[in-house]
Amino acid sequence: MKPFRALRIHQDQGVSRASLETLRLEDLSSGNVLIRGRYSSVNYKDALAVTGKGKILRRFPLVGGIDVAGTVEASDDSRFHIGDQVLVTGYGLSQDHDGGYAEYVRVPADWVVPVPESLSLFDVMALGTAGFTAALAIQRMEDNGQCPDQGPIVVTGATGGVGNFAIDLLAGRGYEAVAVTGKREAVKDLEELGARQVLFREELSMGRQPLEKMQWGGAIDNVGGDLLAWLTRTISLWGNIASIGLAGGSELHTTVMPFILRGVSLLGISSANCPMPLRRRIWQRLATDLRPRHLTRIVTATVPLDAVSAVSQQMLAGTHRGRTVVKI
Repeated sequence: MKPFRALRIHQDQGVSRASLETLRLEDLSSGNVLIRGRYSSVNYKDALAVTGKGKILRRFPLVGGIDVAGTVEASDDSRFHIGDQVLVTGYGLSQDHDGGYAEYVRVPADWVVPVPESLSLFDVMALGTAGFTAALAIQRMEDNGQCPDQGPIVVTGATGGVGNFAIDLLAGRGYEAVAVTGKREAVKDLEELGARQVLFREELSMGRQPLEKMQWGGAIDNVGGDLLAWLTRTISLWGNIASIGLAGGSELHTTVMPFILRGVSLLGISSANCPMPLRRRIWQRLATDLRPRHLTRIVTATVPLDAVSAVSQQMLAGTHRGRTVVKI
C-alpha cells in the first residue's frame, strides 16, 4: 500500500503538537478491519487533543480524531466486506489507538458500525459523536420513563454540538425544548432548531435550597458544576437528567433529597464505551425516528484535514459555532 496522510499528534518535553505526516500501514495501531477514511469531524474532545489543552491522549505519537466514516478496504472479520460503508466513534480512537484523521484507519471489528442505509458517509460524520451522544441521552431518558407530558426538557450548553442536536431531536420527538446558553447572538439559531424558549445562563436565579420550585420535566446537561446541581433541585417528579459534560466544573454539590423525595434520576452518558447493541440501535434511530431535521443548518463548515488545527483553536477560544465535518 502506498504511503498516506494523517494528522499525527506528538509530545515533546510535555508540549503537544499536531502535524500532517506521511504514514505507512505498519505505523497504525493494530486491528482486523482497515477503513479508507472519507470523513471525520471536529468535536470538543478533538480540539483538546489536537491543541494539547487537555489530557486526552494516553500515548504518543498518535493519529487524532475520535470519529471516522469510510469504506472497508480490507477485513479479516466475516461481518465486514470490502466496499462496505462503515463508521467508528469513540472507543479508543485518539486516546490509545490511532484515530480518524487519516486516509486509512485500522480498528478492531468490534468497534465498527455499518452505516444505516438512509444515511450517507457525510451524514454520519455530520452527526458524529455529538449527534450520537445527544441521541443516547434521549434514549436513556426514555428508557427510564421520560415522555413529553412530563414537561419541558432544558438543555444546557445549547450552542455546542451536542446541545444543538439535543434541541433538534427533542423538538422532533414532541418535547418542549428549552435552551440555556451564554451567547445572546445564538437565540435565533436555537429557535430555528426548535427551542421554545432560550434562557441566558447569567440570568438564571439559582437558589441554594436542597429543593426548589419544580420547573423542568427533565434535562440534558453539557455543563456540570453549579448548573447541574441547580438542575437536580428543579426537576419535576420522576424526571431524568442526562449528564454529559463538565465545562462548568467536575464537582457536584447537591443533596440526596431530589432523588429520594422527587424520584429524580441522574443518568450518566458515556458515548465512547456505549455497548455495541445499544450503539447500533441509536444509529438506527438517528436514521429513522430520531433523524435530525436541521442537519444542514447545524453543520456550518466542511474543511480539509490540514484545517483541523485551526478549527480546534477556534473551538477552544469560543469563536467557533456549529459542527465542522472533515473531508479526508
